[in-house]
Amino acid sequence: MKKKIIIVGAGAAGMAAAIAAAESGAEVTLLEKNEKTGKKIYITGKGRCNFTNDCDPEQFFRKVVSNPRFLYSSLYGFTNQQMIEFLEGEGIRTKVERGGRAFPMSDHASDVTKALNGRMKKAGVKLLLNTEVTGLLFADLAEPLEQKGKRIEQRVSGVKVREVRWSGTSKGPVSSPVAGSERELAADCVIITTGGLSYPSTGSTGDGYDFAAAAGHSIVPCSPSLVPFETKEPVGDELMGLSLKNVEAAVYDGKKEIFREFGEMMFTHFGVTGPIILSASAYSAKRLRKNPLKLVLDLKPALSEQQLDDRILRDFDGEKNKEFRNSLSHLFPARLAPVMVRRSGIDPYKKVNEVTREERRKLVQVTKNFELTLTGLRGYNEAIVTQGGVSVKEVDPSTMESKLTPGLYFAGEVLDLDAETGGYNLQIAWSTGVLAGKSAAKPENA
Repeated sequence: MKKKIIIVGAGAAGMAAAIAAAESGAEVTLLEKNEKTGKKIYITGKGRCNFTNDCDPEQFFRKVVSNPRFLYSSLYGFTNQQMIEFLEGEGIRTKVERGGRAFPMSDHASDVTKALNGRMKKAGVKLLLNTEVTGLLFADLAEPLEQKGKRIEQRVSGVKVREVRWSGTSKGPVSSPVAGSERELAADCVIITTGGLSYPSTGSTGDGYDFAAAAGHSIVPCSPSLVPFETKEPVGDELMGLSLKNVEAAVYDGKKEIFREFGEMMFTHFGVTGPIILSASAYSAKRLRKNPLKLVLDLKPALSEQQLDDRILRDFDGEKNKEFRNSLSHLFPARLAPVMVRRSGIDPYKKVNEVTREERRKLVQVTKNFELTLTGLRGYNEAIVTQGGVSVKEVDPSTMESKLTPGLYFAGEVLDLDAETGGYNLQIAWSTGVLAGKSAAKPENA
């Protein structure tokens, strides 16, 4: 007899779990409170869907910020290469860009969702849209279990749902329950793939944490991750929208370096953003709750201090009678130059042939150490992922099943798992989803 599996949330992890469970012989029902599947997938990678990263396993684990060891079974069970092969097999041509970031060749996230929807349909997954889960159902075990000193007396037996109707408002789409639509759905297993709190407009409103807590699970405090920083200094006044490529960013908590990476960043009206800045946020959230942090940008990382001084000297030699304020156009973008003049402390009207060696050294210092004070993170509306979630200590990493409630599984962002930007977080969703789906579909005595 087929096992009945209910999956809550039709995002990346939910669709991966549905396909894996159905193709393993289970009767699968996928519940989604939105009007369509994969709403968050549509906006990943700026609508292009950076669906994985084409790197080796060792590098992948280095990019996982929270609980990388928990992911060994799932990531080796369904690898990044297998995800690329899956899409190619569904007729979606793929490409790999700088940093190993993998995208559909079309640059359309909708192609990825279309492939997943098509495969679910072929596998016989029953999809119920506009269906909101309001709680879990539990049943007493015939014989209580002992798990590390804890007595387990219940297993999951299904979910409570209601139909919702969506309407547009000035604050965005809102749902309202359809009167009299409440009902119960029975299942042998329930897989929670509701996501976290990031991009709440896509339906990620933290429901899964409530379901997990009702089953006795601990929730690691959550915060936005892969999100821009706010700075104390009003850099946006002069630099808003300015992008810098090939810079190195380091973040310090006091004297302790907590992050360093080379790449691209951008100034905003509130602070800083961009790929390396987003990755830095993953290592900074917990510390920022306690105190501000220091961001140090090396604007010329390819040059040593001596090489940079030699470069400045050559520029000055070619423009001996220019005022210092007009002499940095070869070194910095036009909008950044006045900021660097001010930070150097050199008289802007001084002729460059009068700038002293000591003053040049100061210019080198502020170029190699452009400091900003990080005071906070932007909110969940701008966060790519959520840091925190269901504690992985209470989930079996080899199956994704709850250690506290038999028949209950978790996958994706609802768990306390997160990584840097670059396709790693979506791969975590695919891999944990596939493992949860296959594990839930296994016969009880297997």
